[in-house]
Amino acid sequence: MLEINNLHATVAGKPILNGLSLTVPAGEVHAIMGPNGAGKSTLSYVLGGRPGYEVTGGTVTFIGEDLLAQEPHERAAAGLFLGFQYPVEIPGVSSMQFIRESLNAQRRARGQADLSGAEFIRLARAEAAELGMDVDMLKRPVNVGFSGGEKKRAEMVQMGIMRPRFAVLDETDSGLDIDALRVVGAEINRIMRGPDRAALLITHYQRLLDYVQPDRVHVLAAGRIVRSGGPELALELEREGYAEVA
Repeated sequence: MLEINNLHATVAGKPILNGLSLTVPAGEVHAIMGPNGAGKSTLSYVLGGRPGYEVTGGTVTFIGEDLLAQEPHERAAAGLFLGFQYPVEIPGVSSMQFIRESLNAQRRARGQADLSGAEFIRLARAEAAELGMDVDMLKRPVNVGFSGGEKKRAEMVQMGIMRPRFAVLDETDSGLDIDALRVVGAEINRIMRGPDRAALLITHYQRLLDYVQPDRVHVLAAGRIVRSGGPELALELEREGYAEVA
């Protein structure tokens, strides 16, 4: 589903990704771990198409298409979802309006009809219920006044409504207490497990992987994948740290 080959990228002229290669097949969840400054968030922003992150070499193929040739909204319409470590606040725009407009824009790009207001509210209510979240919270401006855990729950509601083919989740466990972590982990499994879906979890710690067991774990250091293995690799890193791989 996602194939990255020899990817190089810079930020403000500084090389961050230095020949990163990675393949994530459909039906699998992979995790990327690594020390601070390794390039984990840079990878997520490059995949999402964030301005200021310049690709200087390599290729990224998403479901058989050149991802790097697409604009960010085209990547989203193709089924790519980016979950942020620090979800942004958007004053003046309700979460309900934001998600509905996003969903219908993607539906139109795929040749599908818009969901009506009533259809969307039923969908939003069902997805919010899965996370134990009052749907009225989605009437508030996007993430404004939300706690860290509430922001991540709202992001999971968004992911559940959008139903992406591939999710890149950048430190989704950041700011979550144990109860919220359990709920968010269950949602990732519910939404992103399937033969036509895949996910890439970017995390520092094992704790999220206790709830979302990855098929493969990769260690990112100095802008490239330096080691890969099964779920046991995350446990090893938790015990021994990154000193041997960074």
